[in-house]
Parts: sequence; C-alpha cells; structure tokens
Amino acid sequence: MSGAAWHARIACGNEVGAGFLVSPRRVITCAHVVRWSDTSAVTVSFPNSRELSPLPATVAIHGGWSGGAADPGDLAVLELDHEVPLAPVEFAPPGAELGDPAPTLVAYGFPRGYDEGMLARYQALPGALVSDEWRQLEAVTAHGQPLAAGFSGAAVTLADGRVVGMVAAVAGARDIRVGRMLPTQVIARYWPELGERVPTPDHDPDAVRRLYTLVRRAVAQGLDCDANRLYVDAVGPFGPLLPEGGFASLGAAAGYVQWEVPGAEAVTRFADRLQSLLAPARPQSAAATTSAAAASPSWSPILVEIEHSGAGPDQVTVEVSAYREGHRRRVSARRLARGAVRAYVQEQIDEAFTQLAPDAEELITFVLPREWLNEPVARWECGAEDSTPLGCAYPLVVVDRSRHRSGRLRHQLVKKWLKLDAGSETRLHRVRCGSAERPPSLRKRLRDADADLAGFSFPPSAARPYFEVGLNTPVPVLLWPRSGCADAGHEGPCSGAVFLDALTASVAGTRPTELPRRLRELRETADADDDPERHWANDVQLLWDDPRCFPEPAAGLHSPVA
Repeated sequence: MSGAAWHARIACGNEVGAGFLVSPRRVITCAHVVRWSDTSAVTVSFPNSRELSPLPATVAIHGGWSGGAADPGDLAVLELDHEVPLAPVEFAPPGAELGDPAPTLVAYGFPRGYDEGMLARYQALPGALVSDEWRQLEAVTAHGQPLAAGFSGAAVTLADGRVVGMVAAVAGARDIRVGRMLPTQVIARYWPELGERVPTPDHDPDAVRRLYTLVRRAVAQGLDCDANRLYVDAVGPFGPLLPEGGFASLGAAAGYVQWEVPGAEAVTRFADRLQSLLAPARPQSAAATTSAAAASPSWSPILVEIEHSGAGPDQVTVEVSAYREGHRRRVSARRLARGAVRAYVQEQIDEAFTQLAPDAEELITFVLPREWLNEPVARWECGAEDSTPLGCAYPLVVVDRSRHRSGRLRHQLVKKWLKLDAGSETRLHRVRCGSAERPPSLRKRLRDADADLAGFSFPPSAARPYFEVGLNTPVPVLLWPRSGCADAGHEGPCSGAVFLDALTASVAGTRPTELPRRLRELRETADADDDPERHWANDVQLLWDDPRCFPEPAAGLHSPVA
C-alpha cells in the first residue's frame, strides 16, 4: 500500500475526504465531499507523493446525487489543474470483493487529526446490493480504525492494491463498524467511461476499448442515433428487455451492454452498428489534412442558455456552461428578471473561462428563444470594468433554442456540416427587401440549392415568416442586420442592400467553420471605425449552428450541487 501513490486527499471548504487517480488528470471521489465546490475551492493532494504540491481541481462529472444520505449517484469525477506524473489505479473484475472466505479489503482515508492518512480493514457482505446501489462493509476486527469522516471517496482495494469500489457512507455511531461502498460497476453506471478501465471477464479488452472509442467519436460528431434502438439491435430478440425508461445517453446504453448483458456478442454488435452509423473516414493527403485542421478549429463553447421560466412574462431562466474535451460543465443557473440578465451573464461568462483548457478556442454561444434572436448580445460589454463588446473580444454566435432541442433538425444540420467539412463549395443565398418571393418559394429555393449560408437584408421582426423558413429548413448559418428596414416589403434601394453587398464580399472564400472568427474581426473593424454607427457590420448578427460542438451530457451528469 505504501507504493500506491494514486491515493488522494480531497479538501473542499471544511470538508475533507479521499479519492483515487484514474487518469493523469482525473480523480474519483464522492459528490458529498465536494458539495460546496460552487462556493469553495477544491484541492487535491497525494500524501504518498510528497514532492507534488496540492493541486486545484474542478468537478467535471457529477453522478446526480441530490443531497440526502440515501440518495443515489454520490459520485464526482474531478479534473486536476494539470496532469500528474503518477500511475493511476488498477481495477479488479466486478465481484472480486466477494468470496469464501471473504477477502480483506483496505481503505485509505483521512480522519480528523491524520492528514497523512489511516488504513481501515473491512469485508464485503455477500448478497444483493443495498437498494441496487451499495455493497455493505463490516469491520474485520473490533479494534482497528473504523470508517469515519474523512474516508468518504476512498478506494476500497484488495490486498494487491486493485480497486473494487469506493467508500460512500460511514457508520453514524462510534460503536458501529459498518459502512457502504459503491462497487465499480455502480460507479460505471454514473460514469460509463470507467467501463473501459475495468476488466470484465466476459469481454475482450480490445472489444471494450473499441466500443468506448466509437461512443466518444459519436458524441464528438453529434451523431443523431437512438440509443434504445441500438441496444435492442445489439441484444437481439432473446436478450434482456430494454430497461424501464430507456437510456438517456449513448454512453449509458454502452455501459449497460457491457455490465448487464451476458456474453460478449452484444458488445461487438453494438460497436458494429455504431460504426456503421458514423461517417466513414475520408482518406486525405498530409497537406489536405493539415489544411483542414487549420481551417476547422475545435471550438470550446461557453454556452449561455436563456428560456422563459414560466414564472411570469418578465422572468427567464439563465444557465451558463462550458465545454472542455467534449464534456459540458455547468457553471451556474438562475431565474432572473429580464433586466438583470446582462449583468449576470457578464459575470458568469468570466467564471466559465476558468473551466476552459489554456489552449482552448473559445466560442461564446447564446441559445435564445426565437423572439430573442435579435437581442444585441454581441454589443454587451465584457464586464463592469471592461466596455469592450463581447462580439469584438471573442467569436460570438447565437443559436435558436427550439432548433437546438430538435432531434430532427440536429440530425439534418450534422449532415450539412459533414458535407461542409468535406470541402463542398458554399455561397451566400441572399434574401432581399422588396422581393416578391413568398416564404414557401424561399423554402423551396433554399432546399433545392441545399443552402448552407443565408443572408437577410432585414431583421427578423420585419418579416418573421422568412426567418422561420431559414430556421426550419434548416440552414446552418444565417446572417442579418439587427436594425434597418422595419418593413421588408418595400421597394427601392435601402441600407439592407448595402449590407448584403458588403457581407457577400466580406465572407467570400471564408469556410463556414471559420465564420465566427471572421465576424469577430468585422465587428472589431466596425467598432474601431470613425463612425461605427454607420458601418455596415456594426450590428451584424450571426446564427451559427453546428450541433457537434454541443454534445449532449451523459445520463445523470446534471449536478444539483456543483
């Protein structure tokens, strides 16, 4: 045990617990150990590696624990500020904690007065899991160290150091030497990625690695597929029935196939079916690959979602999140009066930047109700002491909320972006003032042309049916001036025509994936102009919608406390 440098001590506010390193930057602990992480810093140290200084960490994944002692999902995956040069844990196969005689299990915790740690020896009781969640533990002797405060989150290991679970609850009285642990298969229920690291006797390790590699690819690409249907296809007509309620994510379905379905065939079939749904890789020359990588940055969005709260016409719910390595991290959420939204968003965007990797390509994305799409969010200041418009400081786009939530439209949009990634030529389809074109005719024109970009010479309020066509067709990119013609039906020249001409010339040759950055440059140019109010790009609005940038979170990752 003395050589197990992966044991971690977790401090958050007045709470002290334990944890264990599962990758160079990931540590597992209990959610209740870091329940104050929204107001207190999380610090991780490794007592068996004294040369390492304590590291700050953030809650990357949350099991959904609601705050009660008997609530399920008491799991948190922490991400360290940087990688540590330590070997992570090794896991034993599920069920290795049981036997006749029962093996002695060891936990390394940090009770009060022992910052360097203490060891406790326990055995697991055979039989069913308590509430299908916990394995009960009982002390080997009545004289050793009991499980106490400070052991929560500790790895439970066999004598050889392989992990079989995590301490999740300790006895509430001094004379009771029992506790509970989350077995590894239950931890994987809340964090399916763990399944790749835990040996399962029925499955070939390469087959399991392939399964989770494909799941990550599907999430990164925003693949529109039905996890429940994949499961049913994988287990066949005589396999276990679909669990009640189905699966909330692709990862949850893959984990269930690995842990709950007997035999190895279902894992292979699930992976084969998933691979067939993913876009086949296109061979490219080294030069083409380098060019595509340079032209298609991997964005790390900061997501600002605004929706009506239902509490009144002036009340909205605002949620701010940040994406890091494909994982969504919730920063904050609050119900506010509309007039208080700007100041709150400024503050929370600043906080969201702390969640991004140092080399991240930030993309501020406002997901707005349809009637808010013309809101001048790009003109909002960066903060109380920085008057720089957000749209000049960072690439900034808006997304229609109803489209963001539509599975049908997400599927169509991903197909459009895959075509754009392949280098298909794009052009701006112009929607002008004074056109006799009816909305159904515009819809047909955009569909016939398989349009990728559409530019409007007027704001949404001037002719909403035309914008509805653009949003529902769908077209991945829409641009328009926030101000201008109040009536798009007028005849004759206007500022909208000037806008379209300038826009067409300014985005010519720009790949759609680069448009957020190009629009930031144009906004900054307008803001620096001698007469910014008269510059055509002063109030340009960009709706840029690539669902692959916003993969859905895995089941149970929404955190009520962190």
